[in-house]
Amino acid sequence: MTPTVDALLRGVSDLTGLKYRSDDPALIDELVKAMGPAQRFVATTVRHSVNPTQLNAGYKANVIPRTAEAVVDARFLPGYEQEGMAQLQQLIGVDVRIEPIHIGPSVEAPITGNLVDAMSAAILSEDPTAVVLPYMLSAGTDNKSLSKIGIRGYGFVPLQLPPDLDFPSMFHGVDERVPVDALLFGVKVLDQLLATA
Repeated sequence: MTPTVDALLRGVSDLTGLKYRSDDPALIDELVKAMGPAQRFVATTVRHSVNPTQLNAGYKANVIPRTAEAVVDARFLPGYEQEGMAQLQQLIGVDVRIEPIHIGPSVEAPITGNLVDAMSAAILSEDPTAVVLPYMLSAGTDNKSLSKIGIRGYGFVPLQLPPDLDFPSMFHGVDERVPVDALLFGVKVLDQLLATA
């Protein structure tokens, strides 16, 4: 459990009254499910994930291929990349060879500091009843490249989404959108952050 995800799950536990222990996968899964549509984002931050994205074998429909290839997108938790790669090799067995195409760092920025405090204050200035919790994104980000030269990066996209909007299902989809009110809230929060930073 990374520090960011641990803090998120502790916060969700406080909000929901559900139990949490960082060493209990069943309790973790229950907390993640309690997050509704957001569970699609959070579930990928509590364990490694590997998804096959391309498959290739054979050259002719009536000939059994001698070899086959698969491209997989593996996302390992920060600090556990070698463990994740070892688990992947163990799962696929000795007859399959892994040839990395691109290896990017898994990064996690500290969840304390002046910038984090300013982001929280900016949200609370527009919604004093908000509960601000950290979140770690499992997707690609420029912060991976910036971390190589010592720059810490934070994603900060303040949107006040309605509870019935299943935003994760639209994320990077054909019909990705947010309500205008959610966008206006975000503009106010960002304006507040920039005015105080």
